[in-house]
Amino acid sequence: MEYPGCRMPRRAAPPPRGSTRLRRMLSGDKIRVLVTILAHVLGLSTMSITVAARTNIYPWLERWSESESLAGRVPPPAGYKRVATAPGTFANWLQHLPLKKGAPPVLLYNGQEKGNQDAHHAVVDIDVGPKNLQQCADAIIRFRAEYLYSRGMYDKIHFNFTSGDTAWLGRWLTGYRPEIIDNIVRWANTMEVDSSYENFRRYLEAVFTYAGSYSLSRELQRVGGVKEMRIGDVFIEGGFPGHAVIVVDMAANPETGEKVFLLAQSFMPAQDIHLLINRREPNISPWYKLEFGDFLDTPEWRFDNHDLMRFR
Repeated sequence: MEYPGCRMPRRAAPPPRGSTRLRRMLSGDKIRVLVTILAHVLGLSTMSITVAARTNIYPWLERWSESESLAGRVPPPAGYKRVATAPGTFANWLQHLPLKKGAPPVLLYNGQEKGNQDAHHAVVDIDVGPKNLQQCADAIIRFRAEYLYSRGMYDKIHFNFTSGDTAWLGRWLTGYRPEIIDNIVRWANTMEVDSSYENFRRYLEAVFTYAGSYSLSRELQRVGGVKEMRIGDVFIEGGFPGHAVIVVDMAANPETGEKVFLLAQSFMPAQDIHLLINRREPNISPWYKLEFGDFLDTPEWRFDNHDLMRFR
């Protein structure tokens, strides 16, 4: 059963230690995936085992264009300069997200238009999937996972279910699947080894099913204050339902030191991920001032200024 903004809590048995059955693998990427899994089995999960970064950093697309990216389409307000980020970082990846051409409506997972078409500035060119799964926190999980996947960092891709049980991509790729019996999650080796992008997407669908804003808020670390904001940080209120939006870009005024930021979200039901407008300050919309006060008012949710969190 699916729950809006969250997923049903589960409890899981501890993962098997050393019982992974290795099957024949052909490609170099698949061999590296096995190395990653062996590292976890041997207790070496702190190692940074990285597969060579892929040439297409937005693997759900056939092609990417700088002119149709966030950085190419959304200029900072007058007097501000976009924050420089290093190539290969999550921040740089977010700054160059592909956008759909023109000003399309936000569509739901079933192809229907979202009822509220007055909340978005632009629509990210990324699929939603055919099920009502990729909602608010799921969209942020999708961004983070897609970035790490594009960098070949399979061992870094893991998210917790609402129960707190961790779902590692590496275990999924070697054939393990969660089995729910009496609300307890157990992992069983039931599938063939498969490191394809399609199988990665099936992993994400499973995470979306059993994770949500509640679990994600307990995985992230709290930021000391909004003045410490970075691209990739998340405003999140974990709950049943809760909500989350992600900072996808920032800009600064070199003369005053003032900063602004951009936000992206999905919502309920599952829908296109989109850049949010700023209703309170339309003169700088879709940008938001860093000094927004005690509450951050977005078109569909109000966050407290202490709701800012960060991936570890």
